[in-house]
Amino acid sequence: MATTLRLPVSGGTLQDYTVVNTPLAAPQRPGGGHAFNRVAYAAAHVVVDPLADNDPWLDRNIDWERTIAFREYLWDLGLGVAEAMDTAQRGMGLDWTGAKELIANVQSAARQRPDALIAYGAGTDHLPPGPDIGIDDVIRAYEEQVAYVEGQGGRIILMASRALAAAAKSPEDYVRVYDRILRQVRQPVILHWLGDMFDPALSGYWGSRDDIEAMETAIAIINDHAGKVDGVKISLLSAEKEIVMRRRLDGAVKMYTGDDFNYAELIAGDEQGYSHALLGIFDAVAPAASAALQKLATDDLAGFHDILAPTVPLSRHIFKAPTRFYKTGVVFLSYLNGFQNHFQMLGGQQSARSVVHLAELFRLADKARVLRDPDIAAARMKTILATIGI
Repeated sequence: MATTLRLPVSGGTLQDYTVVNTPLAAPQRPGGGHAFNRVAYAAAHVVVDPLADNDPWLDRNIDWERTIAFREYLWDLGLGVAEAMDTAQRGMGLDWTGAKELIANVQSAARQRPDALIAYGAGTDHLPPGPDIGIDDVIRAYEEQVAYVEGQGGRIILMASRALAAAAKSPEDYVRVYDRILRQVRQPVILHWLGDMFDPALSGYWGSRDDIEAMETAIAIINDHAGKVDGVKISLLSAEKEIVMRRRLDGAVKMYTGDDFNYAELIAGDEQGYSHALLGIFDAVAPAASAALQKLATDDLAGFHDILAPTVPLSRHIFKAPTRFYKTGVVFLSYLNGFQNHFQMLGGQQSARSVVHLAELFRLADKARVLRDPDIAAARMKTILATIGI
């Protein structure tokens, strides 16, 4: 029998919603691995310990067993893990001290798996922006975090820097910083261009508030150091801008889409190329991502879109403005799907979205067929509704 819930909608009313879709079958791993023709990373969230006796707005309380188990689940699906990134609440609940602990624990697990594809965010978030912070301070901060990740044996995602955005006076300052860091790294890195819709403190990155002008600086830096750059992830939520940049990269440099609005079309590509993936939404829709990428690897483009296209409305809802609060939706879906027994987050971020938003997320997750067990998901949705008197 189909499950029906009373869910809130805009305007302060309730409507019945009946769960109608069966979940996607878990993708199989023939021959012990996936044969993807795209590199695909899921930026992974952290699971908190809800029983920790601390101040949850101020203190870290990570459940390491559940956090590691979720990464194992992503690896089992053939996906890579982008660790200690925005999706893990980096800079919004997870500071550099906590990120170091996360990196060390996850790298320890990754060493046990030859198939574990993983890279770690290294930035400057332990350096608060301020009028006394100069370019040399930014360089030293990057060097410290890069050294830590490399000391753990990890590969680097070179994150955008709030301190650099505040300290830079011109595009040449970005050239100076990235030239210094890229010359030192041991392995090719993934550069990360995070738009200000994800982090307002990064407005004007690369020395211009005009994305096309900023792109000129970024492309010059990347192509000048192509041997030290595995790829670039851009998160501007603009397919057009990503394609423009993709077509101008050195042939050895990958474009990793970070566009959680348009990822299906960008991964599929066109006659002039395609994007790989480094996406927060792949945390939430991992089975669909894995199954779709398997279809794409066999040139079944229709099958790829049949699986992945229904996840796009869900992703656009999760990442709607204010986009930086998307982590709440990612963790909520993890709760609905049984990967954690609670809906708590670092810094109390579970409160960043309304119950109306979460109810629509439930509907869209059903339509995308990413509710692993609809009965369990419905029961958990009812638990959340009960907290507000429904």
